[in-house]
Amino acid sequence: MPEKLHKRNLNFSSSKLKMSPGVRRLTVLGKFKPFGLIAEATTDDAKPPGVDVSDSYDYFLFDPHLTCQRDDDDSEANNFSRQREHELFIRDNIIIWTSGSRVLKRFTLSSPIIKACWSHLGRGPEAFLCVLQIGCLTVYSTSGEVVSVPLSRTVISVWPLPFGLLLQQAAQVNQSSHVPFSAATPALGSRGMLRQRKEVGNISPQNFHSSVAHELTSRRDMASHLILRDPLEEPEPIYLEERGKLNIMKDYDERTIWTSDRLPLMTSYNKGKMQHSVWAAELIESSREGSSSCSTGVVPDTVFPRRVSFRRIWQAKGAKKAASKVFLATDDAVPVICFLILEQKKLLSVGLQTVEINNDILFDVKPDISWSVSAIAAAPVVVTRSQVKNGLLPHLDIIVLSPENDLLLYAGKQCLCKYVLPPGFGKNLVSGDRESAEKDSGFRDLKITGLSDAVLGCINLSVNHSQIFRCALTGSPSSSLANDCIAAIAEGLRSDSYNLFLSLLWGDDNSDQKGSCVHFEWEAFCNIFLGICQKPTGVHLEQPKTSSESSWEFLLSSKFHKTYPRFHSGITSNHSLDLDKTGGGKIPSKSLELMVQSLDCLHAVYESLKMDNLRKQDLHQLAVLLCNIAKFLGEKCYIDHYIRDFPRLSETIRACTTLSSCRKPPNLLRWFENCLRRGSLPTNLDDLPDLIRKDGCSIVSWARKIVSFYSVLFGDKPVGQKLSSGVPCNIAPGSYSSNEELAILAMAGERFGLHQLDLLPSGVSLPLRHALDSCRESPPADWPAIAYVLLGREDMALSVFRNLSSSKEFEMQSNTSLISMSIPYMLHLHPVIVPSSLSESVGIENTKVEDSSSVDGSVIDGMEHIFNSYTQLRYGRDLRLNEVRRLLCSARPVVIQTSANPTISDQEQQQDQLWRIAQRTAVLPLGRGAFTLSTIHTLLTEAFTVPKLVLAGRLPAQQNAIVNLDPNLRNIQELKTWPEFHNAVAAGLRLAPLQGKVSRTWIKYNKPGEPNAVHAGLLFGLGLQGYLHVLNLSDIYQYFTQDHESTTVGLMLGLAASYRRTMQPEIAKALFFHVPARYQASYAEFEIPTLLQSAALVSVGILFEGSAHQQTMQLLLGEIGRRSAGDNVLEREGYAVSAGFSLGLVALGRGGDALGSLDSFVNRLIQYLGAKEGRYLLTPSNEDHRSAAQITDGSTSNVDITAPGAIIALALMYLKTESEVIFSKLSIPQTHYELQCVRPDFIMLRVIARNLIMWSRIRPTCDWIQSQVPEVVKNGISHLQDDMDDTYEVDVEALVQAYVNIVAGACISLGLRFAGTRDGNARDLLYNYALYLLNEIKPVSATSGIAFPRGISKFVDRGTLEMCLYLVILSLSVVMAGSGDLQIFRFLRFLRSRNSADGHANYGTQMAVSLAMGFLFLGGGMRTFSTSDGSIAMLLITLYPRLPSGPNDNRCHIQAFRHLYVLATEARWLQTIDVDSGLPVYAPLEVTVKETELYSETRFCEVTPCILPERAILKRICVCGPRYWPQQVELEPEEKNWWSFGDESDPFSSGVIYVKRKVGACSYVDDPVGCQSLLSRAMHKVFGLRTLDESNTLLSSHRELDSDSVDHLVSTFSSDPSLIAFAQLCCDKSWNDRSDSDFKEFCLQVLFDCISKDRPALLQVYLSLYTTIGSMADLLVKSDGNVGDSLSISSLKVALAYNEAVTSGRLASSGGFVQSIFLASLGKRCEEILNCSTELKINLRKYLTSEAWPGDHNSKLQKDVILLSWYLKWFSVPSPSIIKAAVEKIKSKFKVSTSAVPLLRLLLPSTHISAISEINRVFFPSNVTISL
Repeated sequence: MPEKLHKRNLNFSSSKLKMSPGVRRLTVLGKFKPFGLIAEATTDDAKPPGVDVSDSYDYFLFDPHLTCQRDDDDSEANNFSRQREHELFIRDNIIIWTSGSRVLKRFTLSSPIIKACWSHLGRGPEAFLCVLQIGCLTVYSTSGEVVSVPLSRTVISVWPLPFGLLLQQAAQVNQSSHVPFSAATPALGSRGMLRQRKEVGNISPQNFHSSVAHELTSRRDMASHLILRDPLEEPEPIYLEERGKLNIMKDYDERTIWTSDRLPLMTSYNKGKMQHSVWAAELIESSREGSSSCSTGVVPDTVFPRRVSFRRIWQAKGAKKAASKVFLATDDAVPVICFLILEQKKLLSVGLQTVEINNDILFDVKPDISWSVSAIAAAPVVVTRSQVKNGLLPHLDIIVLSPENDLLLYAGKQCLCKYVLPPGFGKNLVSGDRESAEKDSGFRDLKITGLSDAVLGCINLSVNHSQIFRCALTGSPSSSLANDCIAAIAEGLRSDSYNLFLSLLWGDDNSDQKGSCVHFEWEAFCNIFLGICQKPTGVHLEQPKTSSESSWEFLLSSKFHKTYPRFHSGITSNHSLDLDKTGGGKIPSKSLELMVQSLDCLHAVYESLKMDNLRKQDLHQLAVLLCNIAKFLGEKCYIDHYIRDFPRLSETIRACTTLSSCRKPPNLLRWFENCLRRGSLPTNLDDLPDLIRKDGCSIVSWARKIVSFYSVLFGDKPVGQKLSSGVPCNIAPGSYSSNEELAILAMAGERFGLHQLDLLPSGVSLPLRHALDSCRESPPADWPAIAYVLLGREDMALSVFRNLSSSKEFEMQSNTSLISMSIPYMLHLHPVIVPSSLSESVGIENTKVEDSSSVDGSVIDGMEHIFNSYTQLRYGRDLRLNEVRRLLCSARPVVIQTSANPTISDQEQQQDQLWRIAQRTAVLPLGRGAFTLSTIHTLLTEAFTVPKLVLAGRLPAQQNAIVNLDPNLRNIQELKTWPEFHNAVAAGLRLAPLQGKVSRTWIKYNKPGEPNAVHAGLLFGLGLQGYLHVLNLSDIYQYFTQDHESTTVGLMLGLAASYRRTMQPEIAKALFFHVPARYQASYAEFEIPTLLQSAALVSVGILFEGSAHQQTMQLLLGEIGRRSAGDNVLEREGYAVSAGFSLGLVALGRGGDALGSLDSFVNRLIQYLGAKEGRYLLTPSNEDHRSAAQITDGSTSNVDITAPGAIIALALMYLKTESEVIFSKLSIPQTHYELQCVRPDFIMLRVIARNLIMWSRIRPTCDWIQSQVPEVVKNGISHLQDDMDDTYEVDVEALVQAYVNIVAGACISLGLRFAGTRDGNARDLLYNYALYLLNEIKPVSATSGIAFPRGISKFVDRGTLEMCLYLVILSLSVVMAGSGDLQIFRFLRFLRSRNSADGHANYGTQMAVSLAMGFLFLGGGMRTFSTSDGSIAMLLITLYPRLPSGPNDNRCHIQAFRHLYVLATEARWLQTIDVDSGLPVYAPLEVTVKETELYSETRFCEVTPCILPERAILKRICVCGPRYWPQQVELEPEEKNWWSFGDESDPFSSGVIYVKRKVGACSYVDDPVGCQSLLSRAMHKVFGLRTLDESNTLLSSHRELDSDSVDHLVSTFSSDPSLIAFAQLCCDKSWNDRSDSDFKEFCLQVLFDCISKDRPALLQVYLSLYTTIGSMADLLVKSDGNVGDSLSISSLKVALAYNEAVTSGRLASSGGFVQSIFLASLGKRCEEILNCSTELKINLRKYLTSEAWPGDHNSKLQKDVILLSWYLKWFSVPSPSIIKAAVEKIKSKFKVSTSAVPLLRLLLPSTHISAISEINRVFFPSNVTISL
């Protein structure tokens, strides 16, 4: 832009700024010294010896909001000038980040720092510290993450932009300037790997990637400017937009001198051209135009989807040097760029304009806004409008140091004031440093020689003796009223009027020499307008009479007066008024325009302040000022409006007698009333001030919010960010079906909480409280938490809040917003320790019982934590948990009953008995692990304790002597290894899964010096809970090298469980190491025990679960039939079964979707079953592994070994697939011959497999089980009691064996199908079969009516019957998992007590009983089983029907596999917590499950705490019942596992629903029956409400209320602190001494109403409305009443309008928030008060005719004035000028011979009929007499 234009603009601006600026004093905060110097000196390593540290340093101060940091000291967020600045201190390679005198962070880098700056890198609010070094750029996040970006070329500077970080490269490029990556970037390795993965994932094939990378590198080398948009990306070249084309920016002479981190702007200086340029940065889509700069043009758009281009928007030549400083400022709400050019000693400012195209903001220069001022230093500051933002920028003023060393404040181009140092400042310096003062002769004449480091309202000033002081610019006043008025004027005035106002505000007449007291500030503000008012008259405000007729005549004849009645928005004609006609006019047109616009703005503030009960004093002060302004402008209606609000103003403000405007002032309370009576209509907007409908107006936002709520409540709909009426409104996201719900979302979106609702006048708040009350019962489920807090539904708010609080930052923000929406006294303090007196007493009783029969009562048994407040609710006073704990305790010696004088034979008997009991004790940890599953959280600073496994006995008959097993008789070590392993697994399973706290260090801390079974079990237990993922590979191999069998087994299975379904390669390698078949043939044979190989196979299956990995499946298929010469033959079946389990897991449920790829596997598996068909025999190919060639013994498989594994593999592969083909291959023998050929236990496996495949056919009926039995078996079983011949007797044993195994297999299938469902039919069926089998072994009880075959025990061995019995029991406990069913528990306790004297109660059967008991109380009753594919597989492995014969029996099934049930569990536990007390409570639920093949959609009731149905069928959860607020959780049934702990999508917040108890109801713990909730009877009894009987009245008047009764009763039924505090007030003795019995009774009735309706807010509303009428009545009796305003009358009218809206149905509700009769009685009482005064009618007549208020100062006439104002407001009497206009209209157009009331009614529609009658009497007296 040419230089001439600047000069012309400069002259123009200097001609405009004629008003002399005022003088303000600086506030000196103290001498300035970078705190980094102090922090550096205090650190020990500040200057290491022998290391030279440079004396030069750099620092810069910045606003803490830049990095989103908040200081603890900052209590006022909006007070910018008082916030503590942050400092970044830089010296050499060290950066110190401080805040005040506190070091926040300290960074030490490897090389010297060239430059450091903050940048957001286009990532929103998060700020990054970008540090430029030689060869690299280091990026720090505020959370501590560090990324180092290598720089291939020399970068001389970095600058922040909104899109990223701008890098300017040096012009010279040579080989020496390239810095090796290894030397420059220590963090390159990980970053390079990330980038490589990202690029490989996005671009393929690889050769194309290399060409693209070469192309990008060449582009970067050509560009002079780069931009870094992500720390993990490469810097991108900047493009230059010229003539519509994009080219890479290669101009190295354009040296960047400034950028903006908020606006996409950059300024540069070209030394050769002596030219400054301003560039606008833009994000543009990739296009073909950019390829012209490329050599190949092959770079795809996916590499850089959006490019950054620069467009030059301004340039100026003539400066020999670059501007010393560039910054942004604000001029008339327009951003300007300011250049400080020292050689010319001027500050040049260039205006910007923004254009929005397709949601993109484009910048350009405004050619007519360019100006300059003389300056040698300048900086942007926030002084005049600290609360206002212009787009992304705050309102920035300019502080300028002129060449004459004057410090001047500019608002744009307007000079506001001159700042001077405070008086006496130089003397203080002299006294402090006399020697230097003597040397400096000019010391006393202090001059400001420099300014720097401006942050918000603070700057550093240099004085002439080189000292630096931190100074604050006195800006916004401390008076909140003055602040609000100034801000409203700033937002409502036109720019020229606002500049005039600023000059008056900051001018000489308004300097701050008087002080900064609040009163002085308000007085100074008022003097601006009062000064204008007094100019035409020269008469003070106090003089009652004015002589302004000539001025008013001039105004009436002006052109402005003709346009004034028509304008409302403050925007008048651009033409200035012609004031030269009068010649001697003293009122400048701009002053008049300022007054007119200011009246509208300040009136908007006035109406907004009416909505705040706490600012009545401010309202009165503002009314005085507005009366003067309105009087000056001749606005009679405005004056009348203010006097009606504050009647006593009539004493000082007299109405002007000249003609005036009839403009009606906006009236918010009248608008609210009209809304309630007629709805929110578009024509009803005249009563709304214009500022309320203005976008971005923050000062009247209080009133705007309430207006928007009313608008929405009465039908206004949102259109974008505004309502259809034009009022801006933010509406929170959420669904709504009524206006009330939309109004609540608007309140939530505007952050209008309960505290703000309490500030409103009672009548205004009623409709909003009504909306809250009407939606409280059942609000939509998708609302934000703050909306629920508004409703008083903290239960739903807490649930939503916990679900969404995934990050800590969000949690803090959400918590803050929740607190802001709540009432301060409603912030409940939840108890830290949950008391559970009942459970504690139960635990104490239990301990005493144990102590009485044990030696050591303090023994830790691993179950001491099971008793808590949740289990107390679940089981109440039931002692079954104590019994479970006693039965599963293995840490105390067991009681052995013997004689008092033992003999040798008795000692042998003791050892036999002890051996049998020791086997039972050895298996107890399996049940205890299930019982205590996931019930504790560990303390990571302590070693993990494993309870002891005590196999000794105790002899009560011999003084509790301890008897140990004799090692000479028994192999004790046999009872130690695996039982100790199980004991440690049980201890490890107690830890809750996924705490996120168990670390590798803690696991290694618990590692013993020598490997043992205890640590092995602990590893397995931790792995099952998912904790072993913290171990690294070195830890894993360290464990493996110990060569400890149980440790290896536990580690392999634990790792597989922790990495389940992940196919993690490193873990897979570790597992395959233990499978010799995976090795190549050339490798030597490893001696790995079969036990380890079997565990490794199952671990591989868990790791690869559901993947259908072909190579692994091929290996496992071969392992089922592998035969090795070195194997123990007895262990081969267990190995084959493990291979079958693993193969089934890898292909779990994939048989149906494998598309024929499994055919070869199926054929081989059917061969393993023993099929004789030739088409199923496959010859192993030469490509198979070595193991595949060893499948067969000779030519056929050993079916006895391979069949179980093959059956299991087929069952899992085709699980739930309903495959008829596989189902037919697993046929059950149908003839006697086939029964002889198939082992009975294989028949059981086939039955299980068939049912798992045909999953949907399983039915919990006896007929279904009988349908599993072939006809030949049924016929044979039915003839057991008949006489059979010898030939047939041979087949009977086979038939009975088959029958028992088929029934057991069907029962296991039932248990798996209904696992964790607690299905009643399945439970009864399995229980009956278990009882039947037990009776067959030994008759113990009568069986049910089901006809079971009798006498089968004669034809089958007892061991088979025992095993089938315990398998059925296990299946039964799986169905009832977590239920704690009492009948089944009694059955299990009976089975546990059986010993070998009664039957074969060996190790395996006791293991089954222990597991069954653990399953029944799984996780303390808080967990259950799932029926997903993976869970069924794990349960099948756990329930595999081969029980061990002894503690070391791992031949057919490894005992460790019995713990895999953990992977099938789910925490479907749900509990309800009272949101007020924080305690768990009972609550009735209604559960809805979807329709399945077994039943239709069903609803049933549960009482929490309870276990929910599976996610696949769960449809809805409802909190029901009369005592708690209803709540509904809608779910979409999905075939997925239950939500894991901490899952964001979990609708139950990890098993918790918060409920809120209704007031007037007790919890079910305190009141199970409900007899204590008879609230009304109890309240009347306690409160002692009086009857009409005189004797009762006398008695009750002398009786004091019991101080505990009311207080105790209210606290019982309500948790609201306000109600409890009010109840305590009612109990106060001083309260009872009051004589006003009616008021006391009213308070008690209000308290009763609040509690019975659960509406605590009613208390404030009732008392406010009651005291309003009370004060009115008092004024009639006492003339000197303290009523000074009539604002409460308007509030009362709104309340009555609300009552009409409720009764007429305009507000939908079942009933009003406040009793309708009460409101109607208030209205009646008010009319009585107004009609009983005789003086009132006389004063009304005077007022209507002469517009005069009663004018004497005595108290009686003050009462008359107040009564008149009440009358005028109550009956909505318009201003006298409006009434006179209506009367004139009637008289001119109609000849009224009768009453004029109908015509007045038409012209004054809002006026009450009583007032219209009075008007008729006053202006039409003849008609009145005629009518009489």
